[in-house]
Amino acid sequence: MHLLVKSGTSDSAKDWFNVGDYKKLPNEVGGNATTVRDEVAKYMKELLTGYHAIKSKTIEDIIKFHYNFEIIHPFQHGNGRVGRLIMFKECLSKNIVPFIIDNDIKLYYYRGLQEWKNVRGYLLDTCLAAQENYKIILEYFQIPA
Repeated sequence: MHLLVKSGTSDSAKDWFNVGDYKKLPNEVGGNATTVRDEVAKYMKELLTGYHAIKSKTIEDIIKFHYNFEIIHPFQHGNGRVGRLIMFKECLSKNIVPFIIDNDIKLYYYRGLQEWKNVRGYLLDTCLAAQENYKIILEYFQIPA
């Protein structure tokens, strides 16, 4: 998915960027350090193994996966976009109404990621509010939710 999102961008022309593969250089999210380059594959494998072991995934499982993906921050750039696309795809594959984090709620989304360890409700509530907004769009186009 990272390859699809970042191919053809100015980043893809940079040899250090590693489009479609794990990061080569340290990066951060919101001023916080992320998983070091040499441990990304290990942590991604653990994250994916744990996630795939969940039999009946809920929206909370998908959001928790997203948080952990963002903390690992496996790619040089574009992790947020890829992570949000994964959430959208996972919701669709589990017959859960998806959602889009638009600019109106992006600051709440960032706060939710920042505060996840203390108050999970911030991120959960932001995503659920976005889901309610998406339901309105579905209703307008007469698409069953």
